[in-house]
Formats: sequence, C-alpha cells, structure tokens
Amino acid sequence: MYRTALRNLLAHKGRLLMTALAIMLSTAFVAGTWIFSDTAKLAARNRVTTSYDDVSVLVSDLTAGHHASARQKSDKTSGRLTDATVRDFAALPGVKKTRGEVTGFLGVADKHGHMTSEAGTSRGGNYVPDASGRDPRYPMVKGRGPRQNGEIALDKKSAEKAGYKVGDSVRIASNGPVVKAKLTGVFTTDEPMVSAGGTLTLMDTAYAQRTLLTSGQYSGIALTAKPGTSEAALLAEVRDKLPSNTQNVLKTGKQLDAEQADRLQQSGHSLRVILMFFAAVALFVSVFLIANTFVMLITQRIRELALLRAVGASRSQVAKSVLAEALMIGVTASVCGLLCGVGIGAGLQAVMKAVKPSMPTGPLVFSTTTVVVTLTLGTLVTVLSALLPAMRASRVPPVAAMNSGEQPVGQRSLLVRNAFGIAGVAIGAGVVLFGAGPRSSGLVKVAFGAAFTAMGLLFLLPLLSRPVIALTAPLLIRLFRSPGKLARLNAVRNPRRTAATAGALTIGLTMITAMTVVGTSVTQAVDKTVTGSLKADYSIAMANSDSLSSDLAGTVAKAPGVAASSPVSYAYWGVDGTDHEIEGLDADSYDQLVSFTLKSGSVQALKQGRVLVDADVAKISRLSVGSPVKVTYPDGSTGTMTVGGVFEDSKMLSSVLVPNSVITEHQPDAYVKSILVKGMNGATGALEKSLEAATGDNPVIDIKDRTGMRNDFSSTITSALNLLYLLLGMSVLVAVLGVINTMAMSVAERRREIGMLRAIGMDRGGVKRMVQLESVVISLFGAASGMALGTFLAWGANRTFVGAQLDSVPTVIPYGQMLLFLLLSGFIGVVAAQWPARQAARLDILASIQTA
Repeated sequence: MYRTALRNLLAHKGRLLMTALAIMLSTAFVAGTWIFSDTAKLAARNRVTTSYDDVSVLVSDLTAGHHASARQKSDKTSGRLTDATVRDFAALPGVKKTRGEVTGFLGVADKHGHMTSEAGTSRGGNYVPDASGRDPRYPMVKGRGPRQNGEIALDKKSAEKAGYKVGDSVRIASNGPVVKAKLTGVFTTDEPMVSAGGTLTLMDTAYAQRTLLTSGQYSGIALTAKPGTSEAALLAEVRDKLPSNTQNVLKTGKQLDAEQADRLQQSGHSLRVILMFFAAVALFVSVFLIANTFVMLITQRIRELALLRAVGASRSQVAKSVLAEALMIGVTASVCGLLCGVGIGAGLQAVMKAVKPSMPTGPLVFSTTTVVVTLTLGTLVTVLSALLPAMRASRVPPVAAMNSGEQPVGQRSLLVRNAFGIAGVAIGAGVVLFGAGPRSSGLVKVAFGAAFTAMGLLFLLPLLSRPVIALTAPLLIRLFRSPGKLARLNAVRNPRRTAATAGALTIGLTMITAMTVVGTSVTQAVDKTVTGSLKADYSIAMANSDSLSSDLAGTVAKAPGVAASSPVSYAYWGVDGTDHEIEGLDADSYDQLVSFTLKSGSVQALKQGRVLVDADVAKISRLSVGSPVKVTYPDGSTGTMTVGGVFEDSKMLSSVLVPNSVITEHQPDAYVKSILVKGMNGATGALEKSLEAATGDNPVIDIKDRTGMRNDFSSTITSALNLLYLLLGMSVLVAVLGVINTMAMSVAERRREIGMLRAIGMDRGGVKRMVQLESVVISLFGAASGMALGTFLAWGANRTFVGAQLDSVPTVIPYGQMLLFLLLSGFIGVVAAQWPARQAARLDILASIQTA
C-alpha cells in the first residue's frame, strides 16, 4: 500500500505541485518569523549586556529632566541628586568610586538642519574625566573631551553621518531653541543606543546639567563596589543613606541587566506572536487547498480505490495510503519552506530596519527550535488536512465505486454541515453583538465571536454558493452567452468544492476588510474629535513627546502673526482627596484655542482664578458652580479653589482645567505638552515660518496645523495597515494557488465534458472563457463573503472603542477601497485561471471524448 501511495504521488506530482507550494510558502513564513525574532532578540541582548559592566548600584531620579512625565514631575520628594549626594555616597564603606550621571534628550542637527538620528534615539550625557583627564567609557579617536561651556564631543558614527570634524560648529537642541557648540572630540563607544544608530553627545558636567536638567542636579549616580563587597550589600548601604521618604529608584547592576533583557525578551515575544498570527492565517488558508486537492484526487481515483478494496485492501490500509501521500508531501514541502524561511527572515529584518533604523540587527539565528517547529507544523497541518479525505476514501464501497465514475455526496453530511454553520454564525454573531460596546473586555468578546462567526460562515459556504452565484446569471449570460451560462453552472455543480476554493479568499478578505474599515472609522473619528475640540491653527510640541521648555511659550507669544497662544501644561494634584490629572491653559486666551461645551458656569471662570471640571468629576464629587474644592499641590501645600463651570466630557481635554498661573505657582517646572497658537489670519505659511523662527529652527520641535495633526495620525494607521496587508499577502497568495489548483484539477476531471462541448461547436476561446469566468465567479463569491463578514466584525470592534478611547466611532465603509478589493479578487480569478484555461483549450477532442 505504501508503494502504491508513492506511485500515486509520482503519478499526480503535477496536480500536487500547487499544494506543495502552498505548504512551502506557509512554513517559510513560520520559519522566517522564528528566525527574524530570534535574530532581533539576540542582537538586542548582546548590545545590552555591556551597558552596566562598571555599575554595582545605580540610584536614579525619574523626576529629573525634560523626559519626565507629568506625573513624575508632580512627584516632589527629597530624593534630588546633587554633588552633596555624590559625596555622601562616596564616603560609604563599600564604595570604590562614584560617578554623577547627567542624561537626557539632546538632538544634533546635520549641516542641512535635519536630525542626525531619530528623536527617540538622540541622547546627551556628561563627560566625566578621571585623574588622567579622560573618561575611560568614551575613548577619543580624534580631538579631546569637552571641558567647558559650549563644547561637545560626538560619537564617531554620528559625526561621520553628519559630516562634522573636530573644530566645527554644531547645532544642538534640547526642548528649547537651537544653540551652537564647538566639536572638540570624536569618540567610540559600545553603548547599545549608539550601536543601533542613535546619537550620543557629551558635554562637561556643568554644561550638561544646565542643558538637560538643572544646575547642580544629576539624573543618576553610579556606584562601583569595593572588592569583597557584594552588590546587595552596597545596595543596603545606599538605601540606609537615603531619606526615608525618598522615591529614588535603586537597582543593582545585575537587576538592571536582567530588567533590560526581560523587556527585550517581552518585546521580541510580542513581535513573534503578531507575526506568528499571520503565519497561522497562511497555514489555515492552506488547509482548504490541501483538503480540496485530496478530495478531488480521491474523486478521480474512485475506481482505483475500489479495485484495491476488491482485491483485499482494508479500509484502514486505504486511509493510511492517502495519509502517507500527505505525509510525504508535508515533509518535503516543509523542508523546502524551512530553507526559504532564511530568505524571509532576512527580508523581514531588512523591512523592519528600514521602518525603524534604531532596531538592533545581527547575523541570522537559525536555531533547532525553528527547525522542529517548522517541520512539525507543516507536516501536521498537511496530514490533518488530508484526514477527512482519507476517511472518505476508506468508505468507498467496492461495487458501487466500480460502477460509478464519481462518488455521490451524501445529503446527510451537508445537512449536518449546515446545522453546524448556522449554530456557529448565530453564536458568534450573538457574542459580537453582546461585546460591541464600551466595556473593558468588549474587544476580547468581539474577537471570540469573530472566530465563531468565521468558522460558521465557512461551514455555510456550500449552502450560500448556489443563491449568491445565481445572482450573477443575468450578467454572465448577457455578456458572455453560452460560456457564461456554463461557467455559472460549473461553479454551483459541486458546492463543497466551490466553498473550499472560495473559503481561502474569504478568510483573507475578512481580515483585510475588517482592518480597513476599522482604520478608516477610527481615523475619521479622531479627525472629528480634533476638528471639534481645537480652534487653534497650530500646535507646537516635541517630536519625542518630552516636555517643552517653559521659556518657549513667551517667545512664541511674541512671534509676528500670533493672535493668541497658550502652553498646555499638565500636573497631578489631589482634588477632594483623589489624584487627578490637571490641565493648565492660559486664562486670557484659552477660549480662542480650544472648544468645549459648558453645561453650567462661565467661560470667564479661568480668568477669575476658578477651576473647570467635567461632568464625570462633578457627578462623582458632587460639585456644581460655586462649590469649594480642596486641593493638594505637588509642593506639599494645600488650598481651596472654587468651581467656575462644568463642561461636557471631552477626550481632548483633561477632566480638570485650571489657569496656567496656578500650576506654575506651585510647580514652576510643570510638564508642558504643547503650545497652541491662533493666527491673526489663520494658518498661513508666513505664520508657520514665524513660529519656526521663534523656536530657533529646532529640528526636534514639530509645528503642525490641524491638517498636519490629522495627517500625522492617519499616516500612523496607514503605515500599520500597509504592514498588515504585506503580512496578509502570504495568505492571499496561498488562496490564489488554491484557485489555480482547483481549476486545473477540475479541468482534468471534466475532460470528457469539455471534449463534447468542443465536438458540438464550442471553439477554443469559448472553452477558455468558460474556465476563466468560473474562476472569477468563485473568487468574487469568496471575496464578497469575506467583505460582508469583515464589515460586520469591524462594526463590533468600533463599538468597543467608544467610551475610554473616543466619544463615538461610527462605522465608515470606504466604498472605493471595497470596490478595489472586489476588482482585485476578480483579477485574481482571471490570473489563476490562465494556465487551467489554456490546458482546457488545448485538449484533443477525440481523446477527451474517449476518456473513460
């Protein structure tokens, strides 16, 4: 029986080619995903292991610097790190040496005014020379280290990239106007961020403190233990030295290494899960192709299988022979897919590197796990896909099969299938409807319901194929006459085969449509929110989301063409005993810059030094206009403010609004998220240039009008969708192979029928059109089913965003894109039918008629 299986495999190798190719592509995606994630993880881990080699304990002040969040800036403790703190730590018995560290964001502009690297990977630090006058962490390859105000040193890669040489004047910027500094040295370093393409700029300690923090302040203190003193013992010494109410973060060198490695591992794991999901979709789609292929092969080999049964082969032997064919195909195709996966892994690495240059890279990692997972998945999927066809083959009655060229399909199995399908769609749709709402777990329910609905729809495709495809009859007959009529009849002749062929496209189009509709809907919802909540013409903010300099607001307000402006500052205060995010706006101009609906009170409330609260806060705290509010400020003082108005909830504004003057009174270094600007003549090119000049032409400060803000968000969604389309392309390609395979085998199965059509007068062109139209009809049926399901699931997902994320997300159907998807599906049908149609047209008439 196994020799028979091998002979059958070799005899039908042409028909099994597409199946093997689908398995190879799917397993190649799995292998490539595994190789890419292993490579990225190892590269990142290797770069991190050298970061804290000379650090036994690191004391960090998270509230220091412009990168601190609004909550961190509002967390005032006695843990500020100064020169006195460094001296106190140096005097500890277990300390060998100490080093005060100053770190923060610092952008470097090249000679054309552009950032040398991404905002998120540009950092400034302090150069700490030892007794020899050099900092051993940063060996200079040219020039010397910075010694005074206005001097900097650059890492070698950044200096070469920007075209700077020792002695050049370099434009640097933090969160304020650009300043010029003299380049005194170029150094090498093994810092992970620099190795990944970032920029590191060094200054002397005093200059770094003034630029990145505050004079006399450190962001961290690194301690090295004496020989014989463990990191844990030194950590205990340092903790005892700090005040009891401090919230400084203390970590040992081993903890820092472990935490970074864990973060990288989690990041790599998340990336692998996402990529594996799309690989699983491709594998799932290939199941339809494999099962369909074996069903058709078994149908064509009914007499051969019956003869084997007649001469003594048992049902078990027949089933095992079919599974043996699947096993051989699965193993062979999986091995080929494993080899192709190396190329896909390299391609993914190149794509990700292009999208994010700071992403760490290294030589490809080809692990044993990758080999085992790829071969196991590919083989198992193939064998399991052939299981039902094998069982069907084992049930062939010898006599009935010898008397029939085709095994009849039992109606009972279709009834059972339809029952499962109706139940799956009903349960899935019910779960989606139940989860479609502003609940914390709504999206999980929608995803769970989506899986049930999709499976139910796949079961129902045979039932749906007849009425849906029947709708195409008038158009096909009118445009293509006999070939069109025959194409429709062929498409509905075997509903199982049509459903299996269309099912692969259904899955792909379901996901593509759902993502497209969700992306379009969310983009328009955000667009509406931004447009409805902002009156300002421009928003000025840091590209890396750091806090803007508090001095910048005054400069912007004086810029030519500015009618009104306001910094948008944030802090965290205790309001009636509850911690709240507080948003500060300029009392005199905020009503010209933001838009919200007052339920009670006056827009003049901020000018009167009062507070505005949204309806939720007012309801929870039982506040109304005139109510006193007890406030605990970040500096530890307390006070009472009066409610001047209650406004409707807004996703663009915090729940508590106060005048900026009140925030700066208690927290001078509050987090400034942005500066809103209203122009005298609206958003004009002249005003934009004026604002650029006011910010010192800082390349790390973004100046955007409302269109720019909308485009910035929509471009993020567009980029994400393009990446998802690329990943889903593999499953669509597998679906195309399924259409080709089905049509080719269908032509081989209908040789006699095609010969009769040719004999009674149909020409070669008519035969080709018949096969092509059948392919197009099946492809459009699968696409339409997927698009309908995808739209429904997108509606459910959109409903879950309402509340916490957005006020409302109406489902917006992009009809242009939907039409494009439909046309592409039809094009896929035409392309997939080219080879089978050509084969059908070339059939010899007499030989075909004589086919037994």
